[in-house]
Amino acid sequence: MPLTEGIDFYYNEQGLMVLTEKYLLDRGYCCGNGCVHCPYDYKEVGEPRRSRLLAQRKENGNTKEEQ
Repeated sequence: MPLTEGIDFYYNEQGLMVLTEKYLLDRGYCCGNGCVHCPYDYKEVGEPRRSRLLAQRKENGNTKEEQ
């Protein structure tokens, strides 16, 4: 099934495709790439990167409890 812009992804200011939380939830697992909207707390991302990503998310106010 093709992806739909604005629902499954969008382009950021640098022109990169960013997958949405909806798409990532529909996919059903963490891919380990450190996706901006990862709903799985970066489960498959290796340390120390995982800890940095979680800290950045908390600093930016993007916690799962607030979404």
